[in-house]
Amino acid sequence: MSTTTSHEEEQLILDSLDRFLETEVKQHVHQLEHDDIYPTEIVEKMKALGLFGCIIDTEYGGLGLSTDTYAKVISRIAETWMSLSGVINSHLIMASAVQRHGTPEQKAYYLPRFATGELRGGIGLTEPDAGTDLQAIRTVAVRDGDHYVVNGTKTWITNSMYGNTIALLVKTDPNAQPRHKGMSLLIAEKGPGFNVVRKMEKLGYRGIDTCELVFDSYCVPVDRLIGGVEGVGLKQVLAGLELGRINIAARGVGVARAALKEAVAYSQVRKTFGKPICEHQAIQLMLGEMATRVEASRLLVESAAKAFDQGERCDMEAGMAKYFASECAVSNALDSMRIHGGYGYSKEFNIERYYRDAPLLTIGEGTNELQRIIIAKQLIERNPA
Repeated sequence: MSTTTSHEEEQLILDSLDRFLETEVKQHVHQLEHDDIYPTEIVEKMKALGLFGCIIDTEYGGLGLSTDTYAKVISRIAETWMSLSGVINSHLIMASAVQRHGTPEQKAYYLPRFATGELRGGIGLTEPDAGTDLQAIRTVAVRDGDHYVVNGTKTWITNSMYGNTIALLVKTDPNAQPRHKGMSLLIAEKGPGFNVVRKMEKLGYRGIDTCELVFDSYCVPVDRLIGGVEGVGLKQVLAGLELGRINIAARGVGVARAALKEAVAYSQVRKTFGKPICEHQAIQLMLGEMATRVEASRLLVESAAKAFDQGERCDMEAGMAKYFASECAVSNALDSMRIHGGYGYSKEFNIERYYRDAPLLTIGEGTNELQRIIIAKQLIERNPA
């Protein structure tokens, strides 16, 4: 089923978001990021704006935005502070799993609470020995009457310290072959046995909580098995990862655009050899390349988002957008640093933050090496000889 947002509605939402970012966020970013402090007050205001319900259907109290409009929301947030985009992205992948695959009862109970941010969190996939290869997870859920008893460890889980709910990927049948047929997805709310053991220290993407979790005889009611059927968890997760990769790509657009804007502005005020550096051909070549990267990335994200909205298979399109936009963010951050010279290397300027934040985008939601393999496989499948 296709999803669209009218141009007028989209513009109202983006204008409101721009005002919020300008008046409530921008002035606080430098200190919060530098000190790695969770932006509690900003998150509460994001709840009031309805951002935790961006792509949740209106019948459940969400904004019901198209993925195309949602991607624009994410790119604007990331342009101001990439960490904030993660506060809602992981949450909405969880919400999307329930919206797309949940039982009617699960949708009726959880989606309104997800939309307001009363219940919020993310997805519990990665483990110390399982990242890209999710079928290698070891967290096990054993049925015991009307509960599952969960034991295992998850790591690099966003929104797990200050959030209260995650979509948890587990093995309900560790001996199943092929392995994915033994995997299930549970709605896991915090409670006894759900332990946040440490916050991960990161190069960038600071301010947001990314943690390691240990589940020790943690009980989940059977009615929180998403869809009510065991063995389809990986399939449910992979559908959400298409959305996640579009989100990562949108963040890449935002970071790349921020780096470009600051480079363009600085190049007009910084002078060398008697003229602004923007008049030097070497700088012009860099700016031209940076601007082209931003526009190409934006168009790839738009293409993938529209395919997702139409319900089309878009792992290739999402993979292209994620791969290209994230690499562009890395390149633009470095080029902007070079244009800024020594100031780009200083913690007093934003450029070094872009330089630290951007590399995460090449890793998260499936490495860029994996994206290129997915693109190639789909290319062959769609174009048989």
